Amino acid sequence: MGKAILIIYTGGTIGMKQDPETGTLVPFNFRQIKDEVPELKKFKFRIDTISFNPLIDSSDIQPDFWVKLVLLIKENYDDYDGFVILHGTDTMSYTASALSFMLQNLSKPVILTGSQLPIGILRTDGRENLISAIEIAAENKNDTPMVQEVCVFFQNMLFRGNRTIKYNAENFNAFRSENFPPLAEAGITIRYNFTELSKRYSSDRLGIYTKLDTNVLVLKLFPGIQSQVLDGIFAIDGLKAVVLETFGTGNASTGEWFIKRIKEAVNKGIIILNVTQCPAGRVEMDLYDTGVQLKKAGVISGYDLTVEAAITKLMYLLGRYNSINEVKKMLDKPISGEFSLE
Repeated sequence: MGKAILIIYTGGTIGMKQDPETGTLVPFNFRQIKDEVPELKKFKFRIDTISFNPLIDSSDIQPDFWVKLVLLIKENYDDYDGFVILHGTDTMSYTASALSFMLQNLSKPVILTGSQLPIGILRTDGRENLISAIEIAAENKNDTPMVQEVCVFFQNMLFRGNRTIKYNAENFNAFRSENFPPLAEAGITIRYNFTELSKRYSSDRLGIYTKLDTNVLVLKLFPGIQSQVLDGIFAIDGLKAVVLETFGTGNASTGEWFIKRIKEAVNKGIIILNVTQCPAGRVEMDLYDTGVQLKKAGVISGYDLTVEAAITKLMYLLGRYNSINEVKKMLDKPISGEFSLE
């Protein structure tokens, strides 16, 4: 059987074109993608498409959408050599992070891409993003896929999906991976970073995990935060975990009221995961007394996790494990290359 790539169009800017009569942007029939991007006809392998119906604006993405994507990939896994998911940019990093946990033992590429301008616009970035993502998804070495993980491709760069953040709403280079190097760069040729690409060591077949627990939230600290804020948050019925966005290398107030409420929350069984507000860098709770106080209170280090990876990892772990201690243990281990221990 010849090589084949499946494009999954979920929605987003990339699938829009301008209505010649009204000038408004409307979704086009993605089965006609080769008419919009005729360069795809030059690929010497089969390219199939599936479109979500209805299409989903990325701002409306919910965890049940991730479940549908995972099941769709599972259903088609044996029939294709790679998958390209076209997705709106606003929550692309959340989806890439979630899929990296929900799809275990990947032996094929799952590459998310999109665009800042619709593919039907003259200056669109969507055409190059799509073409390069397909080429990377089809690339192999010694009959083994070059990429065997969930990635984001945008503006010539291939990133590990759970390491990305969207940092720019206006420029074509909308995504960054501040704490992990790119996996590939597309120029005249596509240059792969072989030392950082995920390597498959297990012969186990693809495993999927679709039970997610959304009883989590993000709390961003700021100077002047009031005790009532923490009281209200930690009193939320059913709350199981909090991603605590701290200052610098994982620091927070050492005020007696603050530490007291953190300890009380931990003692109630609420998991508190410490990530830094800084786009680059990592949490090191042994560096300053403020971090040490959090560690003593039972807060868990998030190392160099992005917020997107932290929130989706918690959803995945809380859905998979019944034991809080097991969840805490797994938070301290990289599952899909989402953080670096050193």
